[in-house]
Amino acid sequence: MNVRVGVAFPEDTGPAPWLSRERIVARAGFNRWLVPPAALAIHLCIGMSYGLSVFWLPLSRALSVGQPAAAACPEMSAATALFTTTCDWRVSDLVIVFSIGIVMLGLSAAVFGGWLERAGPRKAGLAAALCWGGGFLVGALGVYLHQLWLIWLGMGLIGGIGLGLGYISPVSTLVKWFPDRRGMATGMAIMGFGGGAMIGSPLATLLINTFKTPSSAGVWETLAVMGGLYILAMLCGAFGYRVPPAGWQPPGWTAPASKSAMITSGHVHLDKAHRTPQFWLLWAVLCLNVSAGIGVLALASPMLQEIFGGALIGQPGLGFAQLDAGQRTQIAAVAAGFVGLLSLFNILGRFFWASLSDRIGRKLTYATFFALGCLLYAAAPWTAGIGSKALFVIVFCVILSMYGGGFATIPAYLADIFGTQFVGAIHGRLLTAWSTAGVVGPFVVTAIRQAQVDAGIQGAELYTRTMYILAAFLAAGFVANLLMRPLATRWFMSEAELASVAKGGAAAGPGRGGEFGIGRGGLSAGALLAWLAVGIPIAWGIWTTLAKALILFG
Repeated sequence: MNVRVGVAFPEDTGPAPWLSRERIVARAGFNRWLVPPAALAIHLCIGMSYGLSVFWLPLSRALSVGQPAAAACPEMSAATALFTTTCDWRVSDLVIVFSIGIVMLGLSAAVFGGWLERAGPRKAGLAAALCWGGGFLVGALGVYLHQLWLIWLGMGLIGGIGLGLGYISPVSTLVKWFPDRRGMATGMAIMGFGGGAMIGSPLATLLINTFKTPSSAGVWETLAVMGGLYILAMLCGAFGYRVPPAGWQPPGWTAPASKSAMITSGHVHLDKAHRTPQFWLLWAVLCLNVSAGIGVLALASPMLQEIFGGALIGQPGLGFAQLDAGQRTQIAAVAAGFVGLLSLFNILGRFFWASLSDRIGRKLTYATFFALGCLLYAAAPWTAGIGSKALFVIVFCVILSMYGGGFATIPAYLADIFGTQFVGAIHGRLLTAWSTAGVVGPFVVTAIRQAQVDAGIQGAELYTRTMYILAAFLAAGFVANLLMRPLATRWFMSEAELASVAKGGAAAGPGRGGEFGIGRGGLSAGALLAWLAVGIPIAWGIWTTLAKALILFG
């Protein structure tokens, strides 16, 4: 046996394959604070899925290239759009890329979650890099050849698989490295997904303007450059992953099972998790929280413009319908600042609420989301009715912080209920709730809005019913969360079952924990460089977002 710091390591049986889970088990002296930057490197890249809309307008004039839309074909069918080389694409044809990607995120996370637990985060991160970055490269080829089906295939189908693998790749690893701060750890990583568009969108705009010529919209060049950058950054993240030895615990830390019945010390097998009522209650909790939040995101810009109208540009006497084209352009710029501010609070909420959940517990955190969310959604029409732009903005910034916080807190909630052994795979299956919410939320709010428009309703009252229905979503989520209880003992794996899967850093059973010469870590030179590598782009994205958001209060 190999012995280090009084703890026995498994007998060496020769070098493990380069990408195997066994190859990335951390050794003595490793700093656990190197793992969150690796996860952030991947999530900051795949988070650009929220920013793909920056490409749609330039792509809709890819043949016209800024000239009158001579290549527009208004009677073109969807089937024709996939293969045409003579007609400009419609924005509605391009937006489908995002829908394909989100559907594939949920499906790939659910399908490949079990494989990830066996293969390890490095192999999953590598696959995510090749799919996400490679999807951009295939999309660039599609733009160059003017073949929409290649864009759907690359940025939608292949890229969506990269989204799913990249999203869940760090979850299981982080909760095992930070059993003392599960919420904070997953919040740091998933914060990156919310911040990806904050960095990627202005970068894409900068590149498009750089590459744009009289004969090129600059999009295929931009996609090619960003695809290469994403592959490089995600590979750095994938090869930065390490998993802790079986049973590793931070020095001096004691499992808090005795402090809270909602935090288990056992582990539920992936094959059993979806059979429990708790899994489906958490599925409902995530789906309802996301449906409400994503519904707001879908209508944030038009909602602000139609409610406040001329008040956004210093002319409170003018409603939205009374504005001319130039004035509508002005308030659209203000609304863009509002959307940017919501995105920033979405990001910050992921870290704040997930970290707070370590102190007050996951169940209470979600209860706060739903109870406070109900009040804020119900209060939003009142703030619009009194014409208070500041209160309206504050309400929706808090709402979006809880939307992001829900994403970041759910992995830690799953680890508390089901244990850490298969939490990444269980999380993958739970993300089908996100795919469902991505359809339900926007559909509900747009359908209600259209019904109000058809009834001749305008101004602040246009969104009143929408806000009340979204508040009802959160009330239902509050009930689902209230019903959460600890799992019965019969659902947990036995010692023999746990031992059969405890390989390459998997969780160990009670009494087999140790430090393995790995402490809590700290600000070493390597950790500082790793955090700077992800921190500088985040800081640039925040600065850019705040600069745009200032227009809202200008």
